[in-house]
This record gives sequence, C-alpha cells and structure tokens, in this order.
Amino acid sequence: MAISASRPHRRYLQIVLLIGRIALGGIFLYAAYAKLHYAGVWHLRDYHFLFAFGINSYEILSFDNALLLARVLPWVEVALGLLLISGLALRWVGSLTTVLLLIFMYALARAAIQGLAINCGCFGNQSTTPAKELAVDAALLLTAVAVTVNAFLSRRTGNLPDHSV
Repeated sequence: MAISASRPHRRYLQIVLLIGRIALGGIFLYAAYAKLHYAGVWHLRDYHFLFAFGINSYEILSFDNALLLARVLPWVEVALGLLLISGLALRWVGSLTTVLLLIFMYALARAAIQGLAINCGCFGNQSTTPAKELAVDAALLLTAVAVTVNAFLSRRTGNLPDHSV
C-alpha cells in the first residue's frame, strides 16, 4: 500500500520538475533573446559590445575578457535553454546551468555588496537592480539544483525521467 501511495507522489514530483525545467529553459532563452533583440531590432553583430560594457561594470574582468564573455554568453544561454527544454543530457546541462547561476549570483552579490550602480544585463536592458536579480537567480538556482539532483537520482536508480507528460 505504501508503494501505491508513493507512485502518485512521484508522478506529481516529476510533473513539477518537468514544468520547472521547461520554465528554466524558457527563461534562459528569453535572457538570450533580450540580449540580442531590443528596440525592435536584432543586434547579432553589435550587441556584444554594449553588453561588454555592462559586464565590465561589475569590475571583475578586463574589458577584453568582458567582450569575449559578451560574445559567448547569449549563445550559451540559447544552448542551455534548448537542452533544458528538450531534456537531453540533463545531468550535464543541469550541472552547467547550476554552475552558471552560481557565477551570476556571485557577481550580483559582489556588485550589491560593493554598492555598484549597475544594470546587471541579465535580461538585456530590462534588468533591475543587482539585489532584485539576485532574488530571481536564487529561485532559478533552486529549480536548477532540483532538476540536476533528479537527473542524477533517476540515472542512479535506473528510472530515467519520463518526458512524455
């Protein structure tokens, strides 16, 4: 009887994790979109320069490294978003997403502690203060950790996640 009671609970948990994973993937896609498309125009060739100024305002990287990160980060977000939504390689994708969010949170926390007046650039020019973005990233981190832990546990027990919900 305990087994049958845990199955609906497990099914509910899988549905919540599926929704969380798809939402997280969608947020990463939106973050990339907001960096590459604003004011009604795609900025595929020039946005990295503007975004690099935002990254540089964190006072962590040199401008050359900020420029490199600005060129790469939106495409990493696109890749992670698509992979999260598809459910492919969830252990790796979830782990990378978790690490990326921890890095974002470190940079945001550092900026907030130092009192830097920056637009974090997380969602393009629609971003808010570092403290508010930190709260958003904390919720995203919890989701990423839950998805990652589930992917590892499902693999360990041989119960691969059912993506057909």
